[in-house]
Amino acid sequence: MEIGSSSSSSIFCSHLTLQPSIRTCPSFSTCGWRNRRVFVQSFSVSYQKFVNFALEETKRHVHLVPSPLQEKFSSISSGDGKGELRMLSFQADKIRLLRSMSIETDTMQVLDFAVFPKLEYDVPIFCANFFTSARTNIVVLDLNPLHEVINRQDYKEKYFKSLIPLGLKYAELLPWGGKLTSESIKFFSPIVIWTKFPSSPENYDILYSAFQEYYKVWLELISKAVEETDASQIFSNREAQHRYLTWRTEKLELVKEILTQHLHSRCMGTEDPGSGLLKKLIGEALAKDLLRSFLFNGVDELGSKNFLDYFPEYLCGDGAVNKKQSIVGKSFENRPWDTSGEFIGN
Repeated sequence: MEIGSSSSSSIFCSHLTLQPSIRTCPSFSTCGWRNRRVFVQSFSVSYQKFVNFALEETKRHVHLVPSPLQEKFSSISSGDGKGELRMLSFQADKIRLLRSMSIETDTMQVLDFAVFPKLEYDVPIFCANFFTSARTNIVVLDLNPLHEVINRQDYKEKYFKSLIPLGLKYAELLPWGGKLTSESIKFFSPIVIWTKFPSSPENYDILYSAFQEYYKVWLELISKAVEETDASQIFSNREAQHRYLTWRTEKLELVKEILTQHLHSRCMGTEDPGSGLLKKLIGEALAKDLLRSFLFNGVDELGSKNFLDYFPEYLCGDGAVNKKQSIVGKSFENRPWDTSGEFIGN
């Protein structure tokens, strides 16, 4: 899916320097082409530039200190020695956890970057999930609402009304990526970027520009946020963040999409395919610890409810969790918000 011409991207991103290196590699009949010499263009990309920008920009607003998680989670080599996972984690006065995980192998690059506010603040959760291969990219970039915006007009007005023009700008450059389940949509905002696009330097520039602008907006929100003192509101924030973490731990929507398109032959089955990717790279025990202790830190500490407590509709007759991606059967092929940020997916 094309996301705009190079002239469009240069308007917004001409000052950026992220240029994936291009190498042309000869490939012969091993790729299924008999007696023909095929040249495949591939792009080598590192998301470290994104992480570096986020850390430097955050330090301009708050005093970051390393999280205790950093001692345990920093770098892990894959079992086959062909890939590496790198983790960073920090905290600050208003930030419960800023964490980043990148995966680099010969065939893919993954970035999972998130920032969680402390429970005294109802600020949205910053979320960036990117996957890159030589040919395609799968992207989710959003300020995930702590409280549902479809039914909570007050929360949408508070945090997203002024951001609609920003969302519209990138909705044009980074069009909707296809079907998204109705269950998942509850965790996204009207300005969510959910897209797929072919790998190219121009498209990476657009993505980097979007990441910069969205993150700067989030930092402004957390900087202006006033600490909540009402115990019931703090409890509401705690439960909302725990519900979000419980959903993400169970569903891992982005990694499911990645595996469906790129690793389906290796990880299909009844288990969660997101967990399957990590298990394949680093083993089952370490993958589970990484998910619950690092990526979705707080799922075991912020509350005692489990997935079925929050989402009883997923209960099977035998008491197990229904592993289907969607049980409602409804998905959104197109963006379910109009240009005013009103939900039109009903």
